[in-house]
Amino acid sequence: MSISTELLQLRYGLEAVNEDVPWNDAIASLLSHRSIRAYLNNSLPPGTLEILVAAAQSASTSSNLQTWSVVAVEDPERKEVLSQLANNQQHIRQCPLFLVWLADLARLTHIADGRGLPHEGLDYLEMFLMAAIDAALAAQNAVVAAESLGLGTVYIGALRNKPEQVAQVLNLPPHVVAVFGLCVGYADPVVNVAVKPRLPQSAVLHRETYQLATQDEAIALYNQVMERFYQSQQMNIPGDWSEHSAKRVAFAESLSGRHQLGDILKKLGFPLR
Repeated sequence: MSISTELLQLRYGLEAVNEDVPWNDAIASLLSHRSIRAYLNNSLPPGTLEILVAAAQSASTSSNLQTWSVVAVEDPERKEVLSQLANNQQHIRQCPLFLVWLADLARLTHIADGRGLPHEGLDYLEMFLMAAIDAALAAQNAVVAAESLGLGTVYIGALRNKPEQVAQVLNLPPHVVAVFGLCVGYADPVVNVAVKPRLPQSAVLHRETYQLATQDEAIALYNQVMERFYQSQQMNIPGDWSEHSAKRVAFAESLSGRHQLGDILKKLGFPLR
């Protein structure tokens, strides 16, 4: 079996996949992605942080405004506090490097103030959305770079559960908010982590126009794929993927406090007009 066939089968949890696809080492690395939640206590080689940030800065950025920043956290005490704020996730404490990615409009505010120019445009939802997208693009570049170096990663969205407290821990000024964290380190080989299957392409790939009703067959197939995956990984998840996902969005309280994010962002300096 070719490496392309093997990785495509793992990514979709299916035996039959299209083998007639372009292929190279970069694509192989992307399809091999796994979320790592157990890390060795090994330091990263010198220069690792800097090359990850260089990779991040090589991502596209809207209008070259570069409306993101990142805080590198290596201090054990600070990682401990951030772990507690993010549902006490132990891998934040374990990893040697925890990166907090920021939607950052403070820099443009500072630049405009320094030139005596207005910055009303920063008050609008578009600019916050731009900053969050910029941060996501940059972070994903860093993930690809980290994995190419043999490192493991996992995103931490739970920092958005308590954004005001996170801002205090990181000394964030107004107009800056942590949108997610990222653990970086060497995966503990004792903890076996499989490639998690994704939805079939027929659920996410639309040609020319969007189709919703035709996704039902693909979702039903994916429910079966994920049931097998949960069993193979000994994950105690009741119901199928559809039920599990629906429960995650059933009520405001299902969002773990993030249903208040709009009001909190305004307190942190984002008017969101």
